Amino acid sequence: MDGLDDEVNARSGIGMTSERTKMRMIEQLRKDGITDERVLGAMAELPRHAFVEEGIASRAYEDTPLPIGHGQTISSPFIVALMTQLLLENRTPAKVLEIGTGCGYQTAVLARLVKEVYTLERIAPLMDKARGHLRDLRFYNVRFKHADGHAGYAVGGPYEGILSAASASHIPPALKEQLAVGGRLVLPVGTDDQWLYVIDRTEKGFTEIKREAVRFVPLVPGLG
Repeated sequence: MDGLDDEVNARSGIGMTSERTKMRMIEQLRKDGITDERVLGAMAELPRHAFVEEGIASRAYEDTPLPIGHGQTISSPFIVALMTQLLLENRTPAKVLEIGTGCGYQTAVLARLVKEVYTLERIAPLMDKARGHLRDLRFYNVRFKHADGHAGYAVGGPYEGILSAASASHIPPALKEQLAVGGRLVLPVGTDDQWLYVIDRTEKGFTEIKREAVRFVPLVPGLG
């Protein structure tokens, strides 16, 4: 992966400073409470600047969301790390469904950590761009689908993990139905006030834990 990272660094105009900047991001994530070394390792290996436009690539390792076009954003490094850590907590899911591919960065983090990733995106140009990013980085364990995230993707299920990178007004029933027993769903819920929820499916039903206040783009119905 190092050779690819060097190639992407040069293309984005970051040069030799990108590795140092990336490692500062990793150290800040540790300070902010990210403890899963699998997650930190995956994010240390990925060139986050390759997933944003060249004009803002120098800001890629700041702990802030950045625009990726079509009214969407790439989540801040901390949010990506936190949601991934929660999804993987005390488990190693083999198959994960991601709602909201966006630029593909969260997708790539997941693809470094699980055997198979299904990812849904309602905006076709974003999906095509994300597919290109992951192809450039030689990820072959990701399946893309142009679809409404509210409905999930039953054909690929059940999933041992589901992660949503957009905030739904309510917890979509289809996502709970497509979660395997023993699986976990991590998603933001709400419109004006948004909260991160962790939902586990057991043999007896579902448990829900309301976590941090967050701010995400909305999970919009239909195709764009």
